[in-house]
Amino acid sequence: MVQLFFQGTADGGSVDTNAVKARRSLLGKVEPIIRSVVKSGGGYEARMWLCSTVSSIHLLDPYGQRDLFLNLLGMKNSKRDVAARLLWMIFDKKPKKAGSIIAKKCQMLEDFFQGNPKRIMQWFGHFAVTGELTHKKGARALSQFAFVNRDICWEELEWKGKHGQSPAVVATKPHYFRDLDVLQTVENFLEYVPDFWSSEELADSVKDGEILQIDTEYFVDQFVYLMYEENSRDAWQLVDEFLMDEQFSSLSQHLLIYLDEQRLLNFLRALGKLIKLNSQCKEMVFPCCWLEVLLSAHSDHISLDELVLLNCVISKGRQLWRLMNDEEQEEEQGQMQELLKSTNQLTDADHFALMKGFVDTELPDALKWIGIQSWLVFCELSKECKSADSCEHLFTCNRIEFRKADDFPLVQNDGNSIALDSDDEDLIRGSHKRRKRDRKRKRRRYDSDEDDLDQLLELGTSNRRGIESHHGCWYLSTDGFSASWDIMILTTRVQQPASFRVNSWGHGDIHAFLDVLAAAA
Repeated sequence: MVQLFFQGTADGGSVDTNAVKARRSLLGKVEPIIRSVVKSGGGYEARMWLCSTVSSIHLLDPYGQRDLFLNLLGMKNSKRDVAARLLWMIFDKKPKKAGSIIAKKCQMLEDFFQGNPKRIMQWFGHFAVTGELTHKKGARALSQFAFVNRDICWEELEWKGKHGQSPAVVATKPHYFRDLDVLQTVENFLEYVPDFWSSEELADSVKDGEILQIDTEYFVDQFVYLMYEENSRDAWQLVDEFLMDEQFSSLSQHLLIYLDEQRLLNFLRALGKLIKLNSQCKEMVFPCCWLEVLLSAHSDHISLDELVLLNCVISKGRQLWRLMNDEEQEEEQGQMQELLKSTNQLTDADHFALMKGFVDTELPDALKWIGIQSWLVFCELSKECKSADSCEHLFTCNRIEFRKADDFPLVQNDGNSIALDSDDEDLIRGSHKRRKRDRKRKRRRYDSDEDDLDQLLELGTSNRRGIESHHGCWYLSTDGFSASWDIMILTTRVQQPASFRVNSWGHGDIHAFLDVLAAAA
């Protein structure tokens, strides 16, 4: 919604200063309501929304990304949560890298199996049966070592039968190893054959990292110890390489959710120092650009509470609306309903004056007030667009030309809009993507979180009003563009770069707005 704001009126127009002051006063009353809702439940959910937006930042080079997360790993308490979670990621995506380190740690392997029959059987109990060509995992290592070193360890092999097997017999019939008492044999090796635990045979069996699957948590603890207690060069090199190769979005989504408020703020401040703005970011091409601009210029002077608030009203308006309408927020709901009843209408000139007054302030304040204004518009749309008639009334009042589609698939017989769940939204997104592929229209889009519905709009030129739409209810003419619209679009996200003329709230021209923001920054 913020992207729609800021364009001067064509005729200049006269400004009703009282109306502008009244709207600013209204926004000041909305702010504490939002803060109260955001802090419900300790503010955890709202911080997760901020982490989601942070994960879409795209202006870090691999070295900056590595240094950023290494700094996070060095913060107090990070070894208990961030480091552990990062190692889980490494073990899942790069098991061979971790396995090559485990292969060098004979004492770690010995301790892993000591006094643990279940682990012993899971790793060493895979001897080949008749018809199979080879043993697997630890069984292969055990058999190979036993043959090569039969003069010192063959007597430690325990057999289930009445008598043992000789090396010569087992060499011709490897499946005889199926008669081996694996548990007792490995326990004998733990006590009497120390050379096995540092052998090449055992190292070769674990270097592919498959052993990590037996008890990942054990190896996570061991690697945390290697990193923080032994300062192991191999362990830190593994982490360095992973942080260089892994996508920033993946690291952020998996790691930032564990941070307390202070560590998250420290992380964001460090992130701001690494962001190098490019032309795309200055033009707000991607949804996260407002955050990149803000952090690059003001990360040292803005609190986490302010960042959370800005993110709620700018990037997570729909989620904030849902949270406010939760049954636990009855007081805030009532306050918000009363404020919506008292909203004053602004002309284009009034709205231009309101926006200009905001951007003349410091960038954080400008973003806050513009964001709250945009969210207030979202709330008004959610309140007004309850049925087909109410939507058409909104279009008519705001001089938006429209033509009805053949049917209203998202409106029930009683005139109420249908609330789509996440599966329905995914279905709509999927069908829209297929239509885009069929038309062979390619557009580079930046990744956004799972709630984004930006792809629902189909924009074309003004002479393409006959565009087919499988889910639209109306065809709208919005300042030189034609688009298919439905109730869900109006009540979930009015956030497209195309200019959207709404008389009560002003015009929208993303480029003019961004020019002003860039100047303010």
